Amino acid sequence: MKNWWPSKTPPEAPSAPPPTGGRHQRPGEAGSAVARKETAEHVLRRLEWTVIRRLDGLLQGDYRTLMRGSGLDLADLREYQHHDDVRHIDWNVTARLQIPHVRVFTEDREMAAWFLLDLSPSVDFGSGEQRKRNVSAEFVAVLARMLTRHGNRVGALLYGSGVDTMIPTRGGRRHVLHLLHSMQERPASVESGTTKLRDLLESAAGLIKRRSTIFVVSDFISEPGWEKPLGLLAQRHEVVAVRLLDPLELELPDLGLLTIRDAETGEQLLVDTHDAGFRKRFASIAAQREAELRQGFMRANVDALELSTDGDLVDAVVRFAEMRKRRIRMASGSMPAHLRRAA
Repeated sequence: MKNWWPSKTPPEAPSAPPPTGGRHQRPGEAGSAVARKETAEHVLRRLEWTVIRRLDGLLQGDYRTLMRGSGLDLADLREYQHHDDVRHIDWNVTARLQIPHVRVFTEDREMAAWFLLDLSPSVDFGSGEQRKRNVSAEFVAVLARMLTRHGNRVGALLYGSGVDTMIPTRGGRRHVLHLLHSMQERPASVESGTTKLRDLLESAAGLIKRRSTIFVVSDFISEPGWEKPLGLLAQRHEVVAVRLLDPLELELPDLGLLTIRDAETGEQLLVDTHDAGFRKRFASIAAQREAELRQGFMRANVDALELSTDGDLVDAVVRFAEMRKRRIRMASGSMPAHLRRAA
């Protein structure tokens, strides 16, 4: 499916001062000259006040919910015993020996998180005042700051037309500012062909040796073939797919004649959105792509967090945390019947 978007950007809206509550504004909004000039320091300070404070209250300090399974190194294997956590069962060893075995971990006090950032041309799209690139920057700033406040380290791999930047893992607020500044100051994306997300994932597998939490932040508009390397990455690391999207990617409104453009190749096409049949076909193709994406995440065995350009970052992160809690509870209480009998 080609990545077609309206070729004209929305008209600029008057700038507004930073809000003091309610739904927060995001950095780099297309309609705000002030936002475009925000420094990394101003962006992070605003997010600490409007987003992180809210998350601290809503998550009640349980930020580790977002990083389940991180910071652990495999130390040994032993037979399953009563009251062991079934999430630690090694199913391959169990199947081979016909006796339930669990993995024994040693906890690493410091956790490392990596952000694999897709900054290809398609993430520059936004049908309203917000672009997917800005959503990505805010998410990274918030999660990185929440982690580094508790003594953990964060790093990043940046992908444009290829993997071109690696930011090693470090802690502290200054390092978060460096990461955010690196995202903000990148040159404008160049239309140079389709995204190959597989390259980013394979690079991460080769570079990140120690078990970590990995956030793959992308719109997943890419050449096929990313599912397998994503699954291989998830076998060693705790991987979360952070999917960026815009409402116009799912359904076209009736806007009459419209020039749409492939964000990555620059190819243009004139379409008539008055045509109900065309809008229906567009929605059908979009729905099929949504289903394929979700199946890909399931096959790779990774959790997915969706961030929309018209959504609220706090609500999305809280919903994701609740989903992870439910999965932990389900995993703790689930075990195949034949293994329960054997134990």
